[in-house]
Amino acid sequence: MSSRGAFGSIDSCSGRAFFDHEALHRATKIVTHNLNKIIDINSYPVPGSESSNKRHRPIGIGVSGLADTFLRLGLPFTSKGARQLNEAIFETIYHAALEASAELAETQGPYESFRGSPASKGILQFDLWGSKDEVTPSHLYARRRKTPVEEPPIQLYAEHFRDTGYDWQGLKDRIVKTGLYNSLLIAPMPTASTSQILGVNECFEPFSSNLYIRRVKAGEFIMANPHLLQDLTDRGLWTPDVRNQLMRDGGSVANIDIIPPRLKDLYKTVWEIKMKDIVDMAADRGKFIDQSQSLNLFVAEPNVDKLTAMHFYSWKKGLKVRRPKLGFIASKVGNLTILHLFTPLAILQTGMYYLRTKPAVNAIQYTVDKTSPASSSSSEPRIVNEAEDVCTSCQS
Repeated sequence: MSSRGAFGSIDSCSGRAFFDHEALHRATKIVTHNLNKIIDINSYPVPGSESSNKRHRPIGIGVSGLADTFLRLGLPFTSKGARQLNEAIFETIYHAALEASAELAETQGPYESFRGSPASKGILQFDLWGSKDEVTPSHLYARRRKTPVEEPPIQLYAEHFRDTGYDWQGLKDRIVKTGLYNSLLIAPMPTASTSQILGVNECFEPFSSNLYIRRVKAGEFIMANPHLLQDLTDRGLWTPDVRNQLMRDGGSVANIDIIPPRLKDLYKTVWEIKMKDIVDMAADRGKFIDQSQSLNLFVAEPNVDKLTAMHFYSWKKGLKVRRPKLGFIASKVGNLTILHLFTPLAILQTGMYYLRTKPAVNAIQYTVDKTSPASSSSSEPRIVNEAEDVCTSCQS
């Protein structure tokens, strides 16, 4: 909830905006009920998939526009406030989904293979990560409320949870008694196409650029970060010179002198953010994700040392991915070439879904005005090609 409307940021200390956990909790329960209806009425390609789906009843709830949420609240993507909110959002989603699934189990019975699962013993996802009820974000929020602070809260829970946090023990006891209707609930996925429809940034990723070209069959369209556009317009800074320099700098505001430092920090692109922070945030929310998250990592100039360090750091944080990448090793036996199928261990266990890199060479920018104030870099707006094939199952 923000006094700014749909776009633009506020000062995080102004008290003019907050994140409404009660609304998120309510919406997640509705989504959980709706996804269960899809399992029942869906058409399945083979009998085996129908049997498996109805026996285990897995669903996958994800998010879109996490970066937009941080921007509207005036929180830089890797700031302390953003990291706290990131974890709190996924706690709320996980709690609401479990609660809705337990409610369905009370009337429909638990899913067929529930008995013997960790949840049937009162062990939830964050328990498996070694976390405790009393250190979940909602409980930490409740303890902070009892300590006088000068800054207004940027998060707001339902009234009956504000002083105690979510009743995780009560929910565990309920699950042990009545069961769950679904074996799996949370699976943040890539949302490339659906995010464009909704007008927000993809899934839980930072903005990869504040200015980019979207290429579709109808032509090419220059797209700008709507929050940055609103903030600069409000300050009278959205000028032809700023637009040109933004294009020259590949959508980065770091080298535009007239933009205030607060906005420069707020509108950093993913190429200006440490991947260590992105991995840390993935691990923070991972304790409330019972399936897995499709985490993309961004390295402008990857090499063996960078990728090795990144993979091992992700592995130590406990990250995993949903879809492994397969490779082949060829060997010669006489006149025969044998291809051996393998699954790279690093990709399977270290949390990376796709590695995004920058092109080695940028195209000449014929349409950029060279007479306006120059910047220290010379790249082009990111091009998003909607005409390319995308994965039909996850739209990435």
